[in-house]
Amino acid sequence: MAPKHNNMVFDSHFHKDWQRYVKTWFNQAGKKKRRRTKRIEKAKAIAPRPTSLLRPVVHCQTIRYNARVRPGRGFTIDELKAAGINRKQALSIGIPVDHRRKNRSQESLQANVLRLKEYMSRLILFPRKASKPKKGDSTQAELEVATQLTGPVIPIKQAYNDTGARKITDEEKKASAFQTMRMYRANEKLVGLREKRAKEAAEDDD
Repeated sequence: MAPKHNNMVFDSHFHKDWQRYVKTWFNQAGKKKRRRTKRIEKAKAIAPRPTSLLRPVVHCQTIRYNARVRPGRGFTIDELKAAGINRKQALSIGIPVDHRRKNRSQESLQANVLRLKEYMSRLILFPRKASKPKKGDSTQAELEVATQLTGPVIPIKQAYNDTGARKITDEEKKASAFQTMRMYRANEKLVGLREKRAKEAAEDDD
């Protein structure tokens, strides 16, 4: 900030070794190429497995963003149980488990159960020993057509509910949101007192 009024001019020091305090980023292009090479090497090393894991659908935090959905960390125990998947086997077939997340609604539980069932229907499971396939392993015909998935597994899509513009009805014009909320708050606050009065009135009648 520049000095004000008729004061002495500051003795500024402009001869410092400023090169020591400057951070350059000339390796940006090289790092980009290195990351790309690493991704390709990893995909080759784990082929024909997908390069990413299946993630659950979860809602964002806070009232501002909770209408949006995003990929979560892992599936809950209840979701795996409803889909009929063993939690110890889950990660071995590309399904992460999050033991801390809880299902707060039936809708989120059903959405992730359907997601798991769709994944299991698409899954091609290679046998550990080609000579001794076990129950649940894919057939030879399915193994031959298997290809590696490099993008996100079953991408998550945002659900938009566009109702469009419409006229305000007479009933909506008459209704008062403030009054409705006030009545709900009052009913919630006075529920105990009203029950007590009703009980006393019933006892007096007897």
